[in-house]
Amino acid sequence: MTLFADILSAVFERRTRREVSDGAEDGRPLEEMALALVKATGETSGLVLAREILDRYAPLNDDEKLAFFAHLAHSMNIDPEAVRSSLGEYEREVNKDSYRAFAAAAEPPRQEFIRRLNMVPGATGALVNMRSDLLRLGKTDPALQALDHDFRHLFASWFNRGFLVLRPISWESPAHILEKIIAYEAVHAIESWEDLRRRLEPSDRRCFAFFHPSMPDEPLIFVEVALTQGIPSSVQNLLAEERAAMLASEADTAVFYSISNCQSGLASISFGNSLIKQVASDLSAELEELETFVTLSPIPNLTKWLDAAQLTYSADHSENMRAAAAYYLLNAKAQDGLPFDPVARFHLGNGAIVHAVHADADTSEKGRQQSGGAMVNYLYDLGQVEQNHEKFVTTHEVSATQEVKDLTGHVAFPANKKG
Repeated sequence: MTLFADILSAVFERRTRREVSDGAEDGRPLEEMALALVKATGETSGLVLAREILDRYAPLNDDEKLAFFAHLAHSMNIDPEAVRSSLGEYEREVNKDSYRAFAAAAEPPRQEFIRRLNMVPGATGALVNMRSDLLRLGKTDPALQALDHDFRHLFASWFNRGFLVLRPISWESPAHILEKIIAYEAVHAIESWEDLRRRLEPSDRRCFAFFHPSMPDEPLIFVEVALTQGIPSSVQNLLAEERAAMLASEADTAVFYSISNCQSGLASISFGNSLIKQVASDLSAELEELETFVTLSPIPNLTKWLDAAQLTYSADHSENMRAAAAYYLLNAKAQDGLPFDPVARFHLGNGAIVHAVHADADTSEKGRQQSGGAMVNYLYDLGQVEQNHEKFVTTHEVSATQEVKDLTGHVAFPANKKG
């Protein structure tokens, strides 16, 4: 059925592109074409129009893209008077018609515009790229931020877990996929094809990625996994060129040492929670000896926060650095009460706990700059993740082992300052 669907999609794609190229080019401004697409009643003509809009958008420069987004944000926004009027009718008489009228008025036409664009084969990836442009260009414009809310609302449905496909990535995967793994690696840079081979080929290494059926050649997020005996305390040891590989069947621990989001246009659309749990479940089924599932995670902005908080620490003194990192992870909070550290928010929100903190764990230049070389293990106890998740989202309390809690008592504070 998948092959048949792909054939039909390819045939339709060629047909719509031929109709665009054979017919007279639509001379209307792109903004006018957007309004016409929302009002289009014919399926084929609407698809041809959507295809041309996407084709014409792609080569625009930033100023032209910004003007297009401004049109969507203002001219295709909700009509407040229509919302008030339809809500009044609904309050006076609750029925199917009054509800339908209110729902239609409360949804901006630009949402339907985005939906109709997505009817074109291959449009989903183009819309992800469009949102990437919007995020880049509209950071300080409240109207464009409201427009982004519509993209996020639709993407949350289009990219929910039910549509995602988990695929293992191996040294035998197609080259164009492997090239993207190298390009998208955001935690520990892959320096060469040989470096990538060391992460994929040995029997004690795994990599998994989520894909969307509409973007089969574009990973959305991927995780690199090391199978080990015991919990590691150094990423350099995990990635060492000279290390000896072990049999996967001898491992008792799965270490998620790198998780990379691949599409900037899918920012704030969460896949990591599902990815880690699905990979842990699959690995448990494959390797019965696995008992422990942990991360070996970076601690972004640790040194910057410690400097701002005027806490005394030394990257050259291991226990001092561990204490400073532990204090940061357990006590540094953002205005919303959640951990200041973005990686901590992610893993704790998934139901993990802070298991251990290590000094000299990432001796790369990046690791030294962002955290003085410190790293952290987040532990995923598969029998406790749901309870841990509920506790965290309810109380914002950071769950940690007693060892990590005890470390926080060794941080030196300046006079009259704590926290």
